[in-house]
Amino acid sequence: MIYSSEVQNMCPVAKGAYHGPAPIPEEGKWVQAKEIRDISGLTHGVGWCAPQQGACKLTLNVKDGIIEEALVETLGCSGMTHSAAMASEILIGKTLLEALNTDLVCDAINTAMRELFLQIVYGRTQTAFSEGGLPIGASLEDLGKGLRSQIGTMFASKAKGPRYMEMAEGYVTRIALNKDKEIIGYEFVNLGKMMDFIKGGAEPGEALKKAQGHYGQFENADSYIDPRKQ
Repeated sequence: MIYSSEVQNMCPVAKGAYHGPAPIPEEGKWVQAKEIRDISGLTHGVGWCAPQQGACKLTLNVKDGIIEEALVETLGCSGMTHSAAMASEILIGKTLLEALNTDLVCDAINTAMRELFLQIVYGRTQTAFSEGGLPIGASLEDLGKGLRSQIGTMFASKAKGPRYMEMAEGYVTRIALNKDKEIIGYEFVNLGKMMDFIKGGAEPGEALKKAQGHYGQFENADSYIDPRKQ
């Protein structure tokens, strides 16, 4: 430690009481966090790249400062999926501080990591008041039984109107229209369920039918269209 001559010539004055950092809520406890290993919690956050051409939803489950679980979901440019694949290998086993200062391949994932770091170290996690936090694997519950990210994809033009392509329920196969050509429902295929049926031995055609469903006034429509072709 190097001190300037001004400091060296000062007389010592005793420091007053030290109360430590303000406690933050972590997994049902109030913790005075002084080191990275004092931090625990599960939380989600969203990040974006500089040109804002893509986004990442990142979920981390941190125990004693170590990232024990990571769920990386990306939306946008095609390269992000490969970046997510690499980030999933990079993140696990690192401390929060290591992960914050590691290139996670894609700027959107890096930004998501920054936002999650702020949430976690300030005690703003989803498990702040949950005793013991959540077990490793908890992030998969957000994906549902099909273990597939829930995506909404809609296209619309002034000339031809809206087209539903993907909803939380799955891949939209047909849109139901009333006599005024307004959307009143849609038919979908839950791709996660369909793949599970196929893996279970069902024929693809049978699996497709079993995984189909519809929403709204689908059965009472005046007409139906394929949102990708019509």
